[in-house]
Amino acid sequence: MTVCLLLAGAVAAALPTEAFTLAWTHSVEKTEWREEWRVEDGRLALVEASVAGSGAGMQPADGAQLEGGVWRWRPSVEPLFRLRLANSAYGGDYRLCWDGTCRPLAALLREAVGEPVEVAPCRQPAAPAVGGNEEKKR
Repeated sequence: MTVCLLLAGAVAAALPTEAFTLAWTHSVEKTEWREEWRVEDGRLALVEASVAGSGAGMQPADGAQLEGGVWRWRPSVEPLFRLRLANSAYGGDYRLCWDGTCRPLAALLREAVGEPVEVAPCRQPAAPAVGGNEEKKR
């Protein structure tokens, strides 16, 4: 099963993977936040979260471990059918990472700048997302 990016409920692109990292830079603290997601039983399971620091709205969860200056923990949340990204023009761009590379959401969905985007397991086969502005996963 692949991971779909949806605009207004319609598939706009698909990632050729069942596991991905969602990364962004906090708009106030300017530190990176990362979430590791995986498709399990037709839903998105949050496997791990990490943040490089703490501050306004970025407190590590209870039980988080500090590793190399990054707080890591395993969130206890139920798997989701869809993950909604605000994709605001006022915050930093989301990055989606899989297979060792990261791509800005704006490069994957140029028509979605400033529009909410949903991430969900694809219910049917879809063409893989294509490139633009790749960076190596950190």
